[in-house]
Amino acid sequence: MRGLLIESVVPGSIAQEMGIAAGDRLLCINGQRLRDIIDYSYQASGDDELLLEVMTPGQELWEYEIQREAGESLGLIFAPPKPARCRNNCVFCFVHQLPRGLRKPLYVKDEDYRLSFLNGNYVTLANLKQSELRRIVAQRLSPLYISVHSTNPALREQLLGRAGIPPILEQLEQLVAARITLHTQVVLCPGLNDGKELERTVSDLAGLYPGVQSLAVVPLGLTRHRRGLPQLKGVDGEYARELLRFWEPRCREIAKRLGQPFLFLADEFYLKAGLPFPPLRSYGDLPQLENGVGMVPLFLRDAARTLRTARQLGSFRVTVVTGVSAFSFVSDFLRHLGEKSGVEIQPLAVENRLFGESVTVSGLVAGNDIIAALTGREIGTALLLPDVMLKEGEGLFLDDVSMDELGQRLGCRIVVFEATPQGCYRAIRALARKAR
Repeated sequence: MRGLLIESVVPGSIAQEMGIAAGDRLLCINGQRLRDIIDYSYQASGDDELLLEVMTPGQELWEYEIQREAGESLGLIFAPPKPARCRNNCVFCFVHQLPRGLRKPLYVKDEDYRLSFLNGNYVTLANLKQSELRRIVAQRLSPLYISVHSTNPALREQLLGRAGIPPILEQLEQLVAARITLHTQVVLCPGLNDGKELERTVSDLAGLYPGVQSLAVVPLGLTRHRRGLPQLKGVDGEYARELLRFWEPRCREIAKRLGQPFLFLADEFYLKAGLPFPPLRSYGDLPQLENGVGMVPLFLRDAARTLRTARQLGSFRVTVVTGVSAFSFVSDFLRHLGEKSGVEIQPLAVENRLFGESVTVSGLVAGNDIIAALTGREIGTALLLPDVMLKEGEGLFLDDVSMDELGQRLGCRIVVFEATPQGCYRAIRALARKAR
């Protein structure tokens, strides 16, 4: 039977009007069996006349003939596909460096081209079958996000901790020939895939432009929980400065040659080096933003725009927490926002005790680390948290501390805001309204 289990039906939609309900299972569209929500989207996006085969929980098979306006949604909501498991053993894998006691899903390594297409997850293609490659081409699953790390086959096998994987350049060439757009990344491991190896990788990938649209170089992340794992060097300030000195001119050269920005260096390199960021325009349309590339320049631009429109809000005190790496530019924005609004805004950088002090991003700050940093401090009217610290839709930190628990243990009000300058200002403005 299989098909897709319907989780919910949008009120007032075609599906609800036809009598399709949550718990039913959609088997086919126009005679084509459905394996996952990609099949559903592909089959449902075509004709305006559709024939649906639906199995009820009571094993009754129903057929629904549907006529709709062009592009009109059926109103069916399904669970996301269960991800294929990653069989790689990457030397820099962050999951292998997690401490015990976190949420179980955090220990799951996924490697699924479908999630790359649907959510922008990076995949290595090491487990990609030829049948799956044919499906990507047939259904035009584009763009995809590919972890390359190295185009040297032997080195790539070393980095992925797995022998006998398909040559990545051959896979990329097949996808590019089929006009699938690709965004790529290299997780940089000092002494392994940098230097001449990185030059080779950049050259190979730039040679596949415009099919390969972008390449981000991001530093590996090391936690204090690396017992029994390969010895790796981290990225420090001196290394980051040398990297930027060498590669910044090459980023500009490649952009000039290709006609648009292609090679991007992660924000973390600039933060560790203590060097100024390139202008925001050099990041193009920010294709690697979710990969930590261009976030700080975008924040700085949005901070300037927010400060231009900020106004007096009243006199009260709030505390805003952030990660260590973001503290310098976040605190500078909050100082200016305090001057413009009249609100006393106290920024606080939270040291990461869960993963270790080398992990400095805001998105990996744990609830207990915030509690340790704030216990005994004067917080003020509210404690403001950027939403990147919490699991979306659940309000939980990585260590399963909830917002309610955080508020109870610190004895304060918790306010979560969108992790942008405007989001922070809106949260403070809402507090000011309630204080009147």
